[in-house]
Amino acid sequence: MKDLNEILALACRIGWEAGDMLQSYYHQTADERNLDVQYKQSEPVTAADLAVSQLILDSLHAALGEGDYGYVNEETYKVAEPQPLEAKWVWIIDPLDGTRDFIEKTGEYAVHIALTKSRRPVLSVVAVPEAKKLYYATLGGGAFAETRDGVGAKHSVTLQVSARDRVEDLIVVASRNHRDRRFEYLLKNLPCQQQKAVGSIGCKIAAIVEQQADIYLSLSNTSAPKDWDLAAPELILTEAGGKFTHFDGTPLQYNTGDVSQWGGLLGSNGHCHDNLRAAAESILTQWK
Repeated sequence: MKDLNEILALACRIGWEAGDMLQSYYHQTADERNLDVQYKQSEPVTAADLAVSQLILDSLHAALGEGDYGYVNEETYKVAEPQPLEAKWVWIIDPLDGTRDFIEKTGEYAVHIALTKSRRPVLSVVAVPEAKKLYYATLGGGAFAETRDGVGAKHSVTLQVSARDRVEDLIVVASRNHRDRRFEYLLKNLPCQQQKAVGSIGCKIAAIVEQQADIYLSLSNTSAPKDWDLAAPELILTEAGGKFTHFDGTPLQYNTGDVSQWGGLLGSNGHCHDNLRAAAESILTQWK
């Protein structure tokens, strides 16, 4: 088992390489035919998803081997697997978070790489290629945004969520997709009514740690966000001073055997978090 700082350096390097590969597809591909778009359980999968998935797994296996680690990767995960992986350390990977935004050319897509221990994230990387940024964090070590200059040198700044603490001033970052009537009802009745539309959960959490927004909400219906959607962004947010819980206040758990994160989820800058949790639960009891 390597030192966690060595593993972080490796994950950051892989994050940049994965982001560069995604950009090569994003800027050189004219239409969906060249991306070879397929659908898996109603969700699109492109040639870029698969190529980046292979890059990340090959790079981690080459550097770390497979003996000490388990791997939960969106593109290789078998839905029929009912049990959590037995490994103490588990990588949770989304090679391309925001595939629809990638296809639709909104620029709001990301790479998620998280390392978990005992069901919780301890290291994470979120690369946002079109912003030319890589976000990273370790448990108890803070969260940072890394950029590259024209000659490839890297520079990091510490991240801190906003200090906005009046509920009416808080800005909700919401998806353009995955919005049903129940979720619209929740958004309409929250005490904070400012909204910012952003694709990809990684990009949403980036908006919060960049102080452009304050609140992320998820509400499952027939489907729910998966472990690979949330593990890496969650640690970035909490290490930047925010909070991320279920509506009932319990922490998220990963590698439980069910990769879906059911129910209501709230990520925030930490201010008014408990009040917003209670408000969301109360609003949903009135939904008919």
